Amino acid sequence: MANTYTQIHIHIVFAVKGKTNRIPPENTDRVSKYITGIVQEKGQKMIVIKCMHDHLHLLIGQRPNIALSDLVRDIKSCSSAFIKREHLASQSFSWQEGFGAFSYAKSDIPVVARYIENQEEHHKRRSFREEYLNILRKFEIDYDPQYVFEWYD
Repeated sequence: MANTYTQIHIHIVFAVKGKTNRIPPENTDRVSKYITGIVQEKGQKMIVIKCMHDHLHLLIGQRPNIALSDLVRDIKSCSSAFIKREHLASQSFSWQEGFGAFSYAKSDIPVVARYIENQEEHHKRRSFREEYLNILRKFEIDYDPQYVFEWYD
């Protein structure tokens, strides 16, 4: 898009569906690399990604050539098919409906990237549920607990 200039940084979070669909630690790197390819194929910039056994964090530089909801839909559907095809989790693998998306200023990127990269350490002290609800509160997002992810703590 000629004469279109943006600086949009989005932290995206979504979760696996079902307790038995967890992604084994030995497969999280392959899933992360595959999702990075999807993001890049869609013309977006992957800044950092961290696939955990029960959820995923991405920090992207979003360009205005695709709606965020369409990008996340494509990431989830393509990666789910890849995970099933490659037997990286349960054959019935899927991601839960919905996602969280949080915008950050460029100056926040190093801190957010470090936070995402250090998920294993972070989750020694705090569950995914606690983490996600804290993010919602930090961003002052009104939510109905009934419609937030299913938790498998």
